[in-house]
Amino acid sequence: MPLSSPGYNTPHNFSVNGGAKLVKKQDSTKSLLIKTEQLLRIEEHDFAMRPGFGGSAIPVGIDVQVESLDSISEVNMDFTMTLYLRHYWKDERLAFPSGNNLSRTFDARLVKKIWVPDVFFVHSKRSFIHDTTMENIMLRVYPDGNILYSVRITVTALCTMDFSSFPLDTQNCSLELESCESKTKLKLYWSHYKCMHSLTLYEIVLSQFFIEQFNPSSGLAFYSSTGWYNRLYINFILRRHVFFFMLQTYFPTMLMVVLSWVSFWIDRRAVPARVSLGITTVLTMSTIITGVSTSMPQVSYVKAVDIYLWASFLFVFLSVIEYAAVNYFTTMEEMKKLKNGKLSEFDASQAMAFDGCFHDTDVELSPYPPLADLSMDQQVSSQSSTVPDPPPVLGTRLRRSRPLRYRLQLLMSNSYIIDSYSRILFPLAYVLFNIIYWSIYT
Repeated sequence: MPLSSPGYNTPHNFSVNGGAKLVKKQDSTKSLLIKTEQLLRIEEHDFAMRPGFGGSAIPVGIDVQVESLDSISEVNMDFTMTLYLRHYWKDERLAFPSGNNLSRTFDARLVKKIWVPDVFFVHSKRSFIHDTTMENIMLRVYPDGNILYSVRITVTALCTMDFSSFPLDTQNCSLELESCESKTKLKLYWSHYKCMHSLTLYEIVLSQFFIEQFNPSSGLAFYSSTGWYNRLYINFILRRHVFFFMLQTYFPTMLMVVLSWVSFWIDRRAVPARVSLGITTVLTMSTIITGVSTSMPQVSYVKAVDIYLWASFLFVFLSVIEYAAVNYFTTMEEMKKLKNGKLSEFDASQAMAFDGCFHDTDVELSPYPPLADLSMDQQVSSQSSTVPDPPPVLGTRLRRSRPLRYRLQLLMSNSYIIDSYSRILFPLAYVLFNIIYWSIYT
């Protein structure tokens, strides 16, 4: 069958020569790669050495564009960031003639054949270069030898946090960049530092923080064995959203404290009601404290939320102790009446069997004195009133204050007064505590 017949398809990479001889065409992609390597003179130089080896330090500009802050962990004390890291330097060995003065862009395959700055992240726990759908690396070479090297990286770095004001805290985290070459060989600096274009941050929304400000800075790091190195810093100031903790921690704690005050308005003889209310509030406060502690790192200092929770727990605990004192004084008062014969033994034991305390309905009040006795007392009092009081002696008080022991005895004999005082003192003390707490930490 002749080659030109319709039933024979001639491949594109073959040509007909003399009707029988087939010749393979040259691969245009391979020829272009050869031309690129020849254009940049890759084989003529040793790119294992930095540009200007043996001379002054080569300046390398750094430009960072933050794409996202993925997570901030208080337990691990770290943050995860995705960013574009761009390097700028000049390597005259890669200069090439160009009539239109246009740059050439290459992928990661050429990066492996030339010299690139060995910049790394200090205090990095994990980091990787994105490789979907291919390695996110871009190399751009200009005719005069200036180079732009850009890479997309996700890095998880350490952030030393201070939780003494948690959750009303502000954290200062930083991502640090450094080179393995000392400052005498390689000089790192922020590109366009004066215009503040070195660090670009798009709209980033975090669940628990919002970014107050970010700024680049630079400094030096000293190692005793190798010397001084340039170090660049990306500083982020993060302020925590407190509304989440208001809903999850502070408001429930306030409600538990207020709920514990309800027992002051319940009758002191209702033992089951007041005891169950006190125990319920105490257990609820313990659950809130445990929940907050499990979600936080085990630090050795006291946090602001700990102060609030434990102070609120103290108020709830004191409300239980208050009823214990009221019940004890009530029992002592009723036992005293029982010894004086003002309370029947049968009724007292029956009342104790019901709810564990005595009732005022079981108390037998002494009958009123006869009218004759009352008139006699009035006559005696009127006669005593006719006798003039001796004039006060100089240096003595006109009004004598009652001793503290007398007041305590009066309080023990009238235990219901403790509830009356607690209805006022407990709320006032808690309001004062909140004013001091929020004024200090906000």
